[in-house]
Amino acid sequence: MGSSGFTQPDLTPLPNTVKYAEFICGWGAAFINITLTFPMNKVMFRQQLFGISCVTACKQIYAEGPQHLYRGLLPPLMQKSTSMAIMFGIYNRYHELLVLHGPALPTDVAKGTAAMLAGTTEAILLPFERIQTLMQDHTYHKRFQNTFEAFQKTRRYGLTEYYRGFTAILMRNGPSSALFFLGRDHVKKHLPKTDNFIEIALQDFVSGAFLGAIISTFVFPLNAIKTRMQSEYGTKFIGVVESYRILMSERNNSPLSLMRGVHINYMRSFLSWGIINASYEILLSHFKPKS
Repeated sequence: MGSSGFTQPDLTPLPNTVKYAEFICGWGAAFINITLTFPMNKVMFRQQLFGISCVTACKQIYAEGPQHLYRGLLPPLMQKSTSMAIMFGIYNRYHELLVLHGPALPTDVAKGTAAMLAGTTEAILLPFERIQTLMQDHTYHKRFQNTFEAFQKTRRYGLTEYYRGFTAILMRNGPSSALFFLGRDHVKKHLPKTDNFIEIALQDFVSGAFLGAIISTFVFPLNAIKTRMQSEYGTKFIGVVESYRILMSERNNSPLSLMRGVHINYMRSFLSWGIINASYEILLSHFKPKS
């Protein structure tokens, strides 16, 4: 404390691990989640693309052999880990900027806007999701030996080929991120206060799990449309409306068919977002312990 009686500010630069803590923790949480839940995601993908039952999808994957079980893992591992790093890291940066330059903004408006912007920013990683779709579709098993070959061959059709489904991604990401971050904060306010590490981790898991499951169910039909858009390769681009019409013609005009796989999606999302939220908070408490 100086002679004037005021506390001198600490101008010591933050270590990079602290400065980028939200990015690092988001990446780590996604890495943990993807490696654990990939097989479930593959079953759901087959149901979305072909409108088949869970049992049929499982039989299809089983018949292809264990060597194909984790085929297509690399793109989502790269995309989702980077995506979560952006989601949590950029969300915090956007929120800080909004609070700094718009201090009069209501809390929920600032957080919701930051989350929408973060979700939209994630769309730059669409090429990874695009290649994952091609790698998981057994139609392309003989065309692409691995992820790098899929990236290379897709490049022949131009950069835009990597961005099939862009409109659907934008429609999904922003609102989903806003619902997650706003819901997460409001749920936390209503949970009992505790200092027990296990109880805190459990609360983070449960809140993330229920929010993730509900939000992913809400956008599930849009994901089915997006998957149909991205399953095309080297052909004319189709939009959201046209993709919906194609799906309806392929599935006897049954809108409910777009919900094929929703039950496994709910279970996968419940588990995934529970793992992500709990892992993120555990990692963050290591990098930025609360004072």
